Amino acid sequence: MKNKIIIIGSGFSSLSAACYLAQAGYDVTILEKNSSVGGRARLLSSDGFKFDIGPTWYWMPDVFEKFFNDFKKKPSDYYELEKLAPAYQVYFNRLESLIISDEIEAIYAVFEKEEKGSSAYLKKFLKAAKFNYEVAINDLVYKPGESITELVTFDTIQKANQFFQSISTEIRKNIKSKKLIQILEFPVLFLGAKPTNTPSFYNFMNYADFGLGTWHPKGGMYEVVKGFVNLAVSLGVHIKTNQTVKKIIVENGAVQGVEVEDAFLLADIVVSGADYHHSETLLDEKYRMYSENYWSKKTFAPSALLFYIGFNKKIKNVSHHTLFFDSDFDKHAVEIYDTPKWPKEPLFYASFPSITDNSFAPVHQEAATFLIPIAPGIEDNEEIREAYFQKIMERMENLTNQNLTDAIVFKSSYCINDFVKDYNSYKGNAYGLANTLMQTAILRPKIRSKKVKNLFFTGQLTVPGPGVPPAIISGKIVSDLILKYNK
Repeated sequence: MKNKIIIIGSGFSSLSAACYLAQAGYDVTILEKNSSVGGRARLLSSDGFKFDIGPTWYWMPDVFEKFFNDFKKKPSDYYELEKLAPAYQVYFNRLESLIISDEIEAIYAVFEKEEKGSSAYLKKFLKAAKFNYEVAINDLVYKPGESITELVTFDTIQKANQFFQSISTEIRKNIKSKKLIQILEFPVLFLGAKPTNTPSFYNFMNYADFGLGTWHPKGGMYEVVKGFVNLAVSLGVHIKTNQTVKKIIVENGAVQGVEVEDAFLLADIVVSGADYHHSETLLDEKYRMYSENYWSKKTFAPSALLFYIGFNKKIKNVSHHTLFFDSDFDKHAVEIYDTPKWPKEPLFYASFPSITDNSFAPVHQEAATFLIPIAPGIEDNEEIREAYFQKIMERMENLTNQNLTDAIVFKSSYCINDFVKDYNSYKGNAYGLANTLMQTAILRPKIRSKKVKNLFFTGQLTVPGPGVPPAIISGKIVSDLILKYNK
């Protein structure tokens, strides 16, 4: 009889793990607490508009290709990709923005026009970033974080100094333009930490940006979720929604299964792709690896205040992905990481997928998602949300020189309280545990429980870190560990 595996949660890491484990011959069941699958990557549809609730950026396409290739499939078997041109746009002042092209030579030209000599540095920087990307993908990110020896290779030894210098220091030694600094520091925000606290080795995210490009799956990121689900089902994975796991059952130091509502579901192995902190609260205290004190001292990636807006007209002077960097990022970062509070003048990001994809909005109308990065754990209520919505609408109207407020026909918001309610997210964080030096690889919470036999974890709070591609990789890592320890 096949060994039974229960996976808690249906985000990308869980779906990834489920596919690998089903392929290896296990009887796999996913239990999802919400009514739809995808974890944070769910879909909101209303009044003819649709919105990706969570991730909106499709970066590192090679990770998706590798995943599907492991099943003798391709992404194109499940969804259609379009490379965005431009990749994104960054506003700094009223009608003053820089466009980041999908062509590297055009990006060099933008840099050179902004700061003489900067394109030569950018070429050197991206050459190093490409090398680091290849080292990361080939030697580091698929490792389980069980031993420091995983990090010791000829290439990583050569790059050791880059783990002790921040990417911010590296960039600011060579670039003087504040605009270009912000553009080069922006990609590491996907790792969930300040550029000043992120090792310069992580410049490989700049290669992911400029080198590999920004893509859009036709129909949105939820089409990618559906692709993963379809693959999982074809491999025999059972997926059950509206299933809230109340407790992970352990006897004599070994997992026995889970309690769902009033039922006990037997399992030989349990994998939790839910929030790691929450997952451990499902265990009796003696079986938890990490204390409340441990979690309270960790640096978490930001939470987010999101708005999903339908406009009854097309929006001018913006791109599919548009960043609004007209305020001081350093001050905003302090208000996220150092003295957590609502930011006085936040940077924000907007996605207008209906510019590229007409499935997102009725004809001649626009769907938009706005995101403000904020500190996890701060107060969240409707009054605060509305005040910040008015703030960013006023700024965007000024920056892009158009009236927007009168064109709103649909509006919904999502913030800390929702992250807690929907995902049991620790302090309502949106992206997991930040990838700082002291929270990298072996220093992150472990994938395999040291206290409970056959209990494993996956997702953004363990290795390799935040983001959709790392979540997919985390699913691969946990499946490999299960196979290793259950031969």
